[in-house]
Amino acid sequence: MTTHPAARSVRTTPEGLMWEPSERWVRGRKGDVTVVDSRHPVLVWEPHLPVPQYAFPRADVRTDLLHPAAHPPTGTHTGSQIFYDLHASGEPVVNAAWTFPADDLAGHIAFEWFRRWDSGLDHWYEEEEEIFVHPRDPHKRVDAMASSRHVQVGIGGTLVADTVRPVLLFETSLPTRYYIPRDDVRLDLFEPTDHRTACPYKGRARYWTWRGEGDVPRNVLWSYPDPLPAVAVVQELFAFYNEAVDITVDGRGEERPVTPFTASLTS
Repeated sequence: MTTHPAARSVRTTPEGLMWEPSERWVRGRKGDVTVVDSRHPVLVWEPHLPVPQYAFPRADVRTDLLHPAAHPPTGTHTGSQIFYDLHASGEPVVNAAWTFPADDLAGHIAFEWFRRWDSGLDHWYEEEEEIFVHPRDPHKRVDAMASSRHVQVGIGGTLVADTVRPVLLFETSLPTRYYIPRDDVRLDLFEPTDHRTACPYKGRARYWTWRGEGDVPRNVLWSYPDPLPAVAVVQELFAFYNEAVDITVDGRGEERPVTPFTASLTS
């Protein structure tokens, strides 16, 4: 009996990689050039990264645009790899692609994506939807749900938000984020910044910084002006980093969590 690909479990390699096949149609472009066009990508998790990345069958990659890297890096990915510079559109992209050493992934090529905001390929698509930052993890959920909980947010003893109509965003491995209507946030106590981020699950966010005194990280408040359809309910609502403010839900104070974002939250 043939097992459907979607039913396969995540596999591991002696090098410490985890991987599984994906049925999504994935394309990557540099300028006007399609560099990757694959209906048989593989999702790969490296031990030191919290998110997956794609590797593609060599036949689905424009290998004629790849040349052995002039200055390959060391220690950036699991195992010993062969790196390639990409010559597609404009200036060459150094170390844009590489191969994993695992036998299971022989014949596959991966491209820099995660944490490479200004390098690598310009655009990635799953089916007809553009994907930002990194591939979506099929083992992770992001659910935004309207609620009537009483949520209050304080900074240094000042009440900066108070609502009974939040939207709660539940994201696997992260604390609940409380999205609050504009009218229920003391936005006059914050000023907008030029900081921007992108999320493959939610879209592009803009940020605000606390105007007052105290040891408060910059960009502690954010909003999604045009979120992705799956979380459209958070549009133009505001959320705070639980890691840096005091949040009370239904009269009970919540502990500040320690998350992957904690280290980056500096005042």
